[in-house]
Amino acid sequence: MTKQISDVTQQIPDTLPRPQTKGEPQMRADVVVIGAGPTGLACAIEAQRAGFKTMAIDKGCVVNSIYNYPANMSFFTTPELLEIGDIPFSTARQKPTREEALEYYRKVAEHYHLDIRQYQWVKTVTGSDGDFQVTTTDSLGRIYDYRTCKLIVSTGYYDLANPLNIPGEDLSKVFHYYRESHPFFDTDVLVIGGKNSAAIAALDLWRHGARVILVHRGSKFHSHVKYWILPDIENRIKNGEITAYFRSTVQEIEPDSVNLETPEGPVRLKNDFVFAMTGYHPDYDFLRSMGIELSSEQCRPVCDPETLESNVLGIYVAGVIVAGSRTNEIFIENGRFHGRQIAAHLKQKLSSAS
Repeated sequence: MTKQISDVTQQIPDTLPRPQTKGEPQMRADVVVIGAGPTGLACAIEAQRAGFKTMAIDKGCVVNSIYNYPANMSFFTTPELLEIGDIPFSTARQKPTREEALEYYRKVAEHYHLDIRQYQWVKTVTGSDGDFQVTTTDSLGRIYDYRTCKLIVSTGYYDLANPLNIPGEDLSKVFHYYRESHPFFDTDVLVIGGKNSAAIAALDLWRHGARVILVHRGSKFHSHVKYWILPDIENRIKNGEITAYFRSTVQEIEPDSVNLETPEGPVRLKNDFVFAMTGYHPDYDFLRSMGIELSSEQCRPVCDPETLESNVLGIYVAGVIVAGSRTNEIFIENGRFHGRQIAAHLKQKLSSAS
């Protein structure tokens, strides 16, 4: 059962016009991609290759999530698995760095002359298949109105951190993203979490002069921690260089301290900064606002697994949001192919309508 957005007052046929000609308004497109991460760029490339006037809109910069990765981070994967648009990712390293990835995706966007509207936050989507209206705002509060025939939603999940839901979480000393170590030299830093991001942050902070304490609610590090990181963090803890509290939770964050609940009872620690590396989640409210239905348990968008068209005709989903809360199922390596599935369906619809 398909669903239409409530604001629609007129049914529009399920057809996709041929690419617009030069000189038409630049606020219109055949396909608008919401999100300019690696998967969003791949979708824009494939739609453009299929002959459609395509535009991508992102509330941040191009590949904004990668930009927000730690400054000296290296990927866990090899460069060819990050490639999009059949453009080789050349690097002498077995695992490319964040800086190399940023340069690669910039070059791909330039190569395909992609129309990317950066720093515009999509606020509302109304209309129906064949005539969607997309309203955005920029950092100055200016409003932009776009019209498009089809939508591809590839908003990722890295922009929304999982909250701790404890007193003091909103203090300025609390961060959900880790960029670099230098500002935290000679300070008391608490890292919350037991996965890769927490282990990487704890190790980098310790190596650059911070006094690091790690807190994790589990009895040990998560099984997904990479094999070359796990022995490093475990040895630092064993040697007493990093203090760890397992099976423990943070109960409250105060300006100069943190309060923990541990198996031995309450513990109060001196503290300057907190990194809550507790994971991230897709913007479920935004998906629901467009009429996209989500599964009850894992918040997966209802969509055709072959075409990735959602229950709302003309709106497709791509990338990690397809997996809902199971964000470890889809990465750049497999999400980059979603654009081909969607573009194939768009071409099929156009052919059948001709």
